[in-house]
Amino acid sequence: MAIDHEHEHEREDGAALAGVANSAVIDLFGVDGKTGEVLLAMNEPRPWDGSDERLHELQEKFNAYVSFLLDGEMITAHPELAGKAARIELRCDYMPDERALGLLNLIHDQITLQDIKMEVVVAQKGCGEGCDCHAP
Repeated sequence: MAIDHEHEHEREDGAALAGVANSAVIDLFGVDGKTGEVLLAMNEPRPWDGSDERLHELQEKFNAYVSFLLDGEMITAHPELAGKAARIELRCDYMPDERALGLLNLIHDQITLQDIKMEVVVAQKGCGEGCDCHAP
């Protein structure tokens, strides 16, 4: 995947950040052993803030992933994956807010037309309401 160094987000130590904040990095890429699908996952550890900036980052990350799948980059790098179904996962630490959900619905509808599946996975902190088994 081509990296746009001009827009690459970096940590203080100079390493490129992963996650929704950096569309130049594929956070996780592999083949799902259960389904056989090509899996591209992106991580969002930050709470959703409803900002235009966050929505733009999310859209750019999805654009980069879809481009990787559809523009031949993946097949060039991994010809053995040609013809496999693909799934993009957004893995969040927090439930997306209303604005993010609206954008995710639009993205879902668009990439479904390209035969790409999409899932949003929200991390479960603890076992549910009233759980104290993970309490300090």
